[in-house]
Amino acid sequence: MNTTPTTSLTVTGPLRDRYDEILSPEALAFVGELHDRFAGPRHDRLADRMKRRYELGNGRDLAFMPETASIREDAGWRVAGAGPGLEDRRIEITGPCDPKMTINALNSGANVWLADLEDATSPTWANIVEGQLSLFDAIRDQLEFTSPEGKNYRVTDPSRTPTIVMRPRGWHLVEKHIEHADRTGQQLAASASLVDFGLYAFHNAHELVRRGRGPYFYLPKIESHREARLWNEIFTFAEERLGLAHGTIRATVLIETFPAAFEMDEILYELRDHCAGLNAGRWDYVFSIIKNYRGRGQWFVLPDRDRILMTLPFMRAYTELLVQTCHRRKAHAIGGMSAFIPNRRSPEVTERALERVAADKRREATDGFDGSWVAHPDLIPVARAEFDRVLGERPNQLDRMRDDVHVTARELLDIRSAGGEVTLAGVRANISITVRYLEAWLRGIGAVALDNLMEDAATAEISRSQLWQWIHQDTVTAEGEQITRQLVERLLREVLADLPTPEGHKLAEAEDVFREVALQEVFPTFLTVPAYTRYLVERGPSAEAEREPSAERESVTA
Repeated sequence: MNTTPTTSLTVTGPLRDRYDEILSPEALAFVGELHDRFAGPRHDRLADRMKRRYELGNGRDLAFMPETASIREDAGWRVAGAGPGLEDRRIEITGPCDPKMTINALNSGANVWLADLEDATSPTWANIVEGQLSLFDAIRDQLEFTSPEGKNYRVTDPSRTPTIVMRPRGWHLVEKHIEHADRTGQQLAASASLVDFGLYAFHNAHELVRRGRGPYFYLPKIESHREARLWNEIFTFAEERLGLAHGTIRATVLIETFPAAFEMDEILYELRDHCAGLNAGRWDYVFSIIKNYRGRGQWFVLPDRDRILMTLPFMRAYTELLVQTCHRRKAHAIGGMSAFIPNRRSPEVTERALERVAADKRREATDGFDGSWVAHPDLIPVARAEFDRVLGERPNQLDRMRDDVHVTARELLDIRSAGGEVTLAGVRANISITVRYLEAWLRGIGAVALDNLMEDAATAEISRSQLWQWIHQDTVTAEGEQITRQLVERLLREVLADLPTPEGHKLAEAEDVFREVALQEVFPTFLTVPAYTRYLVERGPSAEAEREPSAERESVTA
């Protein structure tokens, strides 16, 4: 007798063509089970984050935890390591999961595609569900796309596509088009992490294994080993529920928060049965430094965004510690993003930028990284040449132990080594980047080419959080002008006056969000949280009030 699976979930978003294939009763039942078991622990981990931010704001410094010293000192344990198709990760391309970008990534020649439902995706209901459809079709070699101009896109050689590693949204985000009933019967917005992971794993895990790869994930915004433990519990449950062998799921953790840099060994340990490696998510890492230490005085004020380089001492300490930690545990160490977008109208600009990309990848390969990220296919040959020069025919350099590295907590915390010079041009640039990115994000575009760089939520977060910090720390520019709300408001008006206003633009809404995330007294922990709640929810007016009791809505003013 056939019965329809029951679920604690309710879909409130509109159902368009083929959405029922992703939002099937069976898939929703599985995602509902994830919520029944793990929604409560998720809230506990978010509460932990809020507590830590409060302590840091009141003078506590991050440190390596004495209570987990035995894990760090035990040289005997190792992680599961690369799954099938992940042995060679020297070049990874990142991007959103719309059909065109999916096909471009699969045709790029990269070793790995980070299929991004997080920072490179504006989480409209359409982008999330149709992104899952793109992945579903791509995995089965049935994805095609025809542009409005009539150009047809398809994967040219399915046998040579990159291994897909999907990045779900972070723990702090919700999916307000799906609700789940808690134990009291109250309807709450679903966890975006559990929705993204659950739908992808349910539909694709067995097909990926059948094709010789596996269900692989990038885990974003993790701040502690307890958050990693929660993911490990989710993976174990999912494998049991879906009939997969233990350890089939593999995860690469982004070390893109400041607290996580002090718990890399512990994060690997908690995920050891499912872990493939760590990634140096450098732009979110910079944002996290500002967020956690924004009220701690001039020692923690960073200079203009374009002066925050990977060669700075505190950034070198972070990346070298990551390589050493990974290789000691036989985990891949994946380097950071090169976000330059080639400018065919300016060969000189492109040539200089490609030289910088090459130098960046040369440093990473020489330091021992096993691979690195690029945002554009044209950067792949440049990046590959640098890694090929170091790796040769080897798939990785896990045998490079970096015993010469001895990083202390003080070195990770040495933000002062960056210098603190801020210019009016840097202030104006941060305003322009934040407003233009928000405008595109509100139109449903999460990866935006601005000034020859691919901007995503992480880089926009640096720009707006620097503005907030500069204002609240009474920072004075190199030109001698104090950065105040009034100064930023004046420059904001000038920036807005210079921007084009094509039909359908969202500049007014972007300006509104900008003021909320950069100019208010309270610092929103993520700019996407208020922007999503106010503008991206396709529901009636009764849903405008936030009903998700997430600790991430609160923040501590220093």
